[in-house]
Amino acid sequence: MPQDASAHTHAPTGALTGAPALSMAERADALEERMMHELEHIVARSVFSNLADGKAEMEGGMELLARNPGKYMLMGPDPRLPRMPEKPTLADYFRCRFASTSHLLQSATHALKGGHSEKVIMACLLHDIGVVSFIRCDHGYWGAQMIEPYVEEEVAWAVRMHQALRFFPDESVGYTYPEMYVKLFGPDYEPEPYIVAEYERARNHKWYMTSRLITLNDVYSFDPNAKVNLDDFVDIIGRNFKQPKEGLGWDDSPSAHMWRTIMWPSRFL
Repeated sequence: MPQDASAHTHAPTGALTGAPALSMAERADALEERMMHELEHIVARSVFSNLADGKAEMEGGMELLARNPGKYMLMGPDPRLPRMPEKPTLADYFRCRFASTSHLLQSATHALKGGHSEKVIMACLLHDIGVVSFIRCDHGYWGAQMIEPYVEEEVAWAVRMHQALRFFPDESVGYTYPEMYVKLFGPDYEPEPYIVAEYERARNHKWYMTSRLITLNDVYSFDPNAKVNLDDFVDIIGRNFKQPKEGLGWDDSPSAHMWRTIMWPSRFL
């Protein structure tokens, strides 16, 4: 029986040539490379981006220019990303740069429905912005540093410390070690010594409960069918986040550069 010609339509790269088929990661890299070359400017990858792929390397500017004759390095917005307003707000980062906001909004919604203070609600809303905008490792510290100039000190402290507190139960509020962590990290995982030390410092701090309430509203906030909306928190953000008049990232705060990096992640320098 003749073979259906359509059977070849979706054959993996290399299937008809004898070359090894490309993996999903290799195909994604190839697509990104093609898109980069189609841009008017050259998009460079940072060392950190390459480290995440297991490669401690960086392409030099002259090398990139030689491979892309007639083009210059990208020194502004990346056209592949949603364009940010001239004076971006926190809400603009939620909508245009954060990879996922449902978990944050679910956490804040639980805190709101639980009758907690606006400080706790803000802390829940912002507790994982390090993850959704920048990095997973030490996300509590990164997230706290990002928001420190714009929120009450208690809110930033709570975001920083939730990274350690989430690994330790507190029966007084009904918080147990998350079963999800057993699935994610294995039954034998032990937090690193610096996390244990951070927990011990936080346990007797005056703002301990603010951070603990983040963990309590954190573990119940992974419902893929939950209906949440950032608009529900616009007023709370307005009262509890000091939006710079220049736009978040264009002000001169100690963490403005972090917001600019998220705004322009592929800027060459």
